[in-house]
This record gives sequence, structure tokens and C-alpha cells, in this order.
Amino acid sequence: MDENLIQDRGVAGTARQARPHAAARHEGQDAIAGGVARPEPHDSGARHVSGEARYIDDMAELPGTLHIYVAMSDCAHAEIKKVDLEKVRAAHGVACVLTAADIPGENDASPVFGDDPVFADKIVEYHGQSIFAVAAETLALARAAAGRAEIVYEDRDAVITLDEALEAGADLLPPHEMRLGDCDGVLAQAPHRVSGRVRVGGQDHFYLEGQIAYALPGEDSDITVHSSTQHPSEVQHNVAKVLGLSDHAVTIEVRRMGGGFGGKESQPALFAAIAALVAAKTGRPAKLRLDRDDDMVMTGKRHDFLIDYEVGFDGEGRIAGAAFDQAMRCGYSADLSGAIADRAMFHADNAYALNAARIRSRRMKTHTVSNTAFRGFGGPQGMVATERMIEKIAFALGKDPLDIRKANFYPAAGGGITPYHMEVTDSVIAEMVEELEKSSDYRARREAVRAFNATSPMVKKGLALTPVKFGISFTTRHLNQAGALVHVYKDGSVMLNHGGTEMGQGLFVKVAQVVAEEFQIDLAKVKITSTRTDKVPNTSATAASSGSDVNGMAAQAAARTIKERLIAFAAEAYGVPREKIVFRPNRVQIGDEEMSFAELVEEAYLARISLSATGFYATPGITYDRETATGHPFFYFAYGAACSEVAIDTLTGENKVLRVDILHEVGRSLNPAVDMGQIEGGFIQGMGWLTTEELCWNGKGELTTHAPSTYKIPTANDRPDDMRIKIWEKGESQVETIYRSKAVGEPPLMLAISVFSALADAVSAASDYKVFPDLDAPATPERILFAVEDVRRQAAGETAA
Repeated sequence: MDENLIQDRGVAGTARQARPHAAARHEGQDAIAGGVARPEPHDSGARHVSGEARYIDDMAELPGTLHIYVAMSDCAHAEIKKVDLEKVRAAHGVACVLTAADIPGENDASPVFGDDPVFADKIVEYHGQSIFAVAAETLALARAAAGRAEIVYEDRDAVITLDEALEAGADLLPPHEMRLGDCDGVLAQAPHRVSGRVRVGGQDHFYLEGQIAYALPGEDSDITVHSSTQHPSEVQHNVAKVLGLSDHAVTIEVRRMGGGFGGKESQPALFAAIAALVAAKTGRPAKLRLDRDDDMVMTGKRHDFLIDYEVGFDGEGRIAGAAFDQAMRCGYSADLSGAIADRAMFHADNAYALNAARIRSRRMKTHTVSNTAFRGFGGPQGMVATERMIEKIAFALGKDPLDIRKANFYPAAGGGITPYHMEVTDSVIAEMVEELEKSSDYRARREAVRAFNATSPMVKKGLALTPVKFGISFTTRHLNQAGALVHVYKDGSVMLNHGGTEMGQGLFVKVAQVVAEEFQIDLAKVKITSTRTDKVPNTSATAASSGSDVNGMAAQAAARTIKERLIAFAAEAYGVPREKIVFRPNRVQIGDEEMSFAELVEEAYLARISLSATGFYATPGITYDRETATGHPFFYFAYGAACSEVAIDTLTGENKVLRVDILHEVGRSLNPAVDMGQIEGGFIQGMGWLTTEELCWNGKGELTTHAPSTYKIPTANDRPDDMRIKIWEKGESQVETIYRSKAVGEPPLMLAISVFSALADAVSAASDYKVFPDLDAPATPERILFAVEDVRRQAAGETAA
């Protein structure tokens, strides 16, 4: 998209015109104002690099601050027979010790189902569950005191793995099913059928800033909590619930997070509640900060899945119908698992018209930490199985997987129906893939890869081009809302607050650009402030990729309210028709006269015109009927495609991504620089999920990969040396989004499926393409090595036969 294409909004606020670059001059004035569509730097970018960005642990601690250590269960599933904390209470420096009996309200910090106790009471259900908390003068003293506790458990049978849960029939939530057409009948009559199974592993969020909360007691039982959370309103509600207070007694503040990725949506409530309990009990400030090991043990992950599929198709690879059986490990409690499982079902089609479909989902309970939201929210897991299905069709027919993909894309003209009976009317995936196929030189490179593999016995290469179609909206209807608060001060500067949270993704600068654009003022004139529940109430989580969509619209609504007041004032004060009042860069034209924006604002202030407004936005048209499994759960779809080339060492399983070409659609980008960062970062995080990030529990339910020494996220060296990323220039939302932009937070992660598919292609090359490999995610060196040995063994068996 042309970064110089910026809106020049008059009274009606609808015209979109090309304007000169920001460095240009206009009628002798300074550089043009506004901000939409310009590659502005992240508002905290320089501070991130310099270390000046302040996080909760950087805040100066108030006198008397207590530090909290949370004591955790040593068992995965057991009855607590005895808890003796007298020695803990008597330890040096201890101010208080809290258990379930000390909670004045409800012992629950769950987002929905009331099944996440703050402290375990009588029963523990995962290794690492919180039992009690110690508040002391220092964290070292609190930790040492906790070690003096005497706890006696009586072990119960524990279900740890997803396979064990399925064998035991341990369904945590009711199963769900979607149907489109007569899938069973179609499969029975299809000319060709294949089936398969794929396991998709979980993933730790590994945010740079761990879980932390700093609680400050106030008057009349009021509590303010600085919490590193994506969902301040939910934390507010849970803290109030635990303390037995009304929501208005609790204020949550978030200036920034050092990463979130979904791990700070529901789970920060536990730590905020414990910190608030200590502050309420002692009347002293209280801080709870987890170290990396404890954070990884105590907090939920991306759900791991087991997916079986069966598909019927014709000789050209066109899909007649497909069936999926999805099972996911929820952990010990529901958390957000129901909605995550639903989204995995919603994305079982990815970018393909399945024509007839049956998707079944089971949500299984295990005695492990409760899994939770993670970038993509179930969608990536559903898509991995679909892409493996496409590749198996191609293998069965001896065709290029890209040709099978292209044969099954949703049509651009509309008419394609999803398994949940929503028509896809905005599909641009065929055009995007065609463009990427050419720009990446896919066909020639595929031949070159085959030629290389024919002469290389040890190292094998693989190549794959995969699409992404991702639905944008919370599938829970009431969450699709946002509020904003805008103040214009009499000097023409602006203060902006909204319900979205900043976790490094660039939401704050994007929404500030929207406000600057509406007033046609310099971006520097808009001050970004912390997210606070006492400024904008009842907000939804910054999640579902909808942060810019909903908060941008709410902020725009607030700005336009003030703008309309200014227009009405100027029209009356100067006797000029409203249509003759036009906001231009840092000034306002009133008939034949001009004045600066600040001058008009000051005149309006003196005339007692309100210069403060709230804004609200609710995404229209979102529906889903669970009884019939039909509806319109997404406002629109975001699209992308990636072509990845990899190499594997067949002796060790080691692998490397050599090159990736990405073409991604973000509509009319609000900020191309921020969006490019999200595309690259999302891809790398997805690549880590599918290649190196392996979670392991032992038979006792202990997480053994709980530190950087045993859990491997991608490093700078894992980034492909040749990485070509482009925002699709033709992108534009077909529905009325903020300046016709599209969401960018989650969809790029699924571009990394191309890496997993390329690795599978390289493994198949080890059998001279005679065997379709069984490869599960993450495709670690061990799994790749085992898969290579398996395909070679099968190929040798076929040759011998």
C-alpha cells in the first residue's frame, strides 16, 4: 500500500485523497499532520532499546512494600491431608501467610466457569498449583519461609497426557460438532479417499516480562493494582470477587507489557488477586513477581491437539468432503478452552472450500496446568491438520501440493460456504498465491530442490507454499466492543485513553494515529496514556487480533464527537455554513479564513464548549448459534501466504530455514512499519512453535521444560538469512473497518505452517519421494530424524517387495 495515501477529512469525514509525503510543505505551512497509513515508529520503540521503557518491576517501590512468594503443589493430583504453616508464619521477615481460609470473597480467579481457585483447598489438580502465599520484607525471605511448610498429600490417580485423557473418557467440557452437507455420504462416494493423523504440540508464551502485579491499598478498602495483563477489566472483576468488594473499589492500571501473546489474558488474575489480598490484609503495598521457572510451571500454554482427518476427492484433487476429529488437552480447568476449541473448528477449512464437512471436537481434562489463550487461539492447530491433508492428497495423486491448494481455494466471487455455514465473500487468497508463486519463483525453485536432492545423500531440501485465511472477531459476541476517552486541552494538545493494552504490538501508536488523523494534527500532539479501568470501563481483552479494529473505531468516535462540537461552534461564531469548515494540517479553514487548531480549541474553551468525549464501538453482524453450529462469527477474514525453503541433515535431524517469501494482507495499513514488524515476529514465533519449542512433562506431571536451558525459542540465528516480506498492495477491507485496515496480530503466525510443510517435503525426499512422512509438530531434530528413518525403512521395504 502507498504509505503516502492519507485521509484528508472534512466535515463529513469520508473523503480519501492522496496527500504529499510528511516531509513536504503545503501552502507555506509545516509538514502535513495526521498519521494514518504512515510508517510511524512504535511510540516506545526508542525506550525499549535504551531500557528507559518502564515496566511494573521498574516502578519505584513505595515504603513498606512486601514481596510475595507463592508456594506450589508437589503433586499432580492429590488430597491435601495436612497443612502446617506455623513455622512459615514464625520465620524472620514474614508479614503474613495466606491460604484459602483467608479469602474474604470467593476463592476463584477463573475467567468464566468458577473452577480456578486462588489457593487449592483440600484437593490439588496439577503440579505447581498454588497452595499458599508468603509476604515478607524481601522475596528471598518469603521463599525461604515457604520452604518451612509441612504439607502431607495423599496421591490420587493422575491423567497427564492427551492420550490418557482420551482413554479415560475424561471430557472436561461437552463435545461440539459442525456439519456441512452429507459428509459421510460424500466420502463414501468419492473417487479417492485418504486419511491421516497429526499431533500438534503446545507452546509456552515466553514473554520477556513474566507475570507480575503490584497492589496499592487505598481508603475505604479501595485497591489499585498495576498488573501486566491484556484484560484489565477481567482482572478488576476477579480481584473484586476475591476480596468481596464491588468492581468500583478496584482499579487496574497497565501502561505496557513486555509481551503477552494470550498468556496475559485470563491468567494474570490469579497473581493480581494474591497481591491485592496481601495489600488488603496488611495495609501495605505488595508485589508478586514470578521468576522464569515458576512462571513456566504455574501458567498455561497453547493447547496441544490430536487430529484425525479423512478426505474424499477427485482425480484433480478437488475436495468433495472432509471430516476432522479434533481432541485437545485443556489441563485441569476450563479457562478459555471452549472458545479455543471452537476456533480450531472454525479454521479446519483454512482457505479451502470443503463442500461437505464434519468437524468433531473433544475438550479433555488432564492433571496439568490449565492451558489458555495463545496467539491464534486454536486456529493454527486446526490449520496444521488441514495442510497435512492437502499434502496427502497431492502425494496420492502424484501432484504438486500447490496445485491441490489452488484447486480448492474459496472463490473470489463468493458462494463458498464454511463448515459453520458462513459465506466467504472477501476471498483474495487465489490472487495472492498467484502473485507469491511468481515473485518467489516457486516452480523453478521446486525443480531446483528436486535436482539438489537427487545428488545429495545427506542433506535434503524441502519447499512449500501455504495459505492463511483467518477469521477476525471474538467468536463470543459480547466481547466485540470497545470504549475510548479523548480530552482536548485548551492549548490544542490531546490526551488519549482506550480499553486496549500495549504489549509491544504497536496498538497505542496506531490508535493515536487515528486520533491525529481525525483532528489533522501532528502525532506528537496526541499523548498516549495507561489503560485504566477507572477511565474506560467494562473493556474486552486485547486479543482476537481486534485491538486496532475496535479501539481505533472507539477513539475515532470520541474524536469525531469533539470535532463536531468544534464545527458547530465555529459555524455559529463566524456565521459560516458547516460545509465550509474544513480541518487541514494543524489548522482549520473557516470559510475564507484560517486559524490554527489550537486557536480554535482555545476559542471553544472560552465559549464553554466541552472538549472531552467518550467513544464506543460494537462490531456489527456477529452471530453464532451453538445449537445448530451455524452463524456469522467473523466480521471479515485476513489473508496471507508464505513460501519457505528448508534443509535437513538426515544423519542428525538438524534443520534450517534457508529462505522465506511472505505476502500478507492487512487491508489499508494504519502503520506499515508496525504491521511489517508484526508479520515478521508472528512468523518467527510460529516457526518456533512448529520446530523447536517442545513442552515435556514426566510421569509425575512435572513440567521438565521450564527454563531457557530446556525450552528452546527461536533466536536471531534461527531467522532465515533470506527473508522477503511484502504487504499486499491491493489489500482493502470490504467491510467498514477503521480506515479500511485489517487485523495483523495473529494471522502471520500461521504463515509458519509453510516451514512445517517444507520440512515434511524434505523428509519425503529422504525416501526419494516414495513415502508420505508421518511428521508431528514440533518438528524437532529428534522427530525429523525418526521420520527420516521411518520413510527410508518403508521405501526399502517397498523396493524389496
